[in-house]
Amino acid sequence: MLTSVDTDLIRVLADPLRLRIVTLLAEETLCTTHLVEETGAKQTNLSNHLRVLREAGVVETEPCGRFTYYKLRADVIASLAGQFADLAESARGAAGNKRSCP
Repeated sequence: MLTSVDTDLIRVLADPLRLRIVTLLAEETLCTTHLVEETGAKQTNLSNHLRVLREAGVVETEPCGRFTYYKLRADVIASLAGQFADLAESARGAAGNKRSCP
């Protein structure tokens, strides 16, 4: 079953811009400037979303001179995917189960 921590992560990833950021970071490590170019979002808006992703443990930062690069934490995404896979497996096993009404 999904825990409250997992549902918080799902809420974080449910935002369309944050999901777009995660999708871009799955391909390569990018700085804020690259993410602004790719998403078309304002820099302050993007920074707020990156903060949420960082606080949720989805991305990590990598300083490089005066720029900060963002990298997706694949282990966090894989863990969530594994929990969904477990949920799907449970549903497959319970497909024939039906509780009778009183």
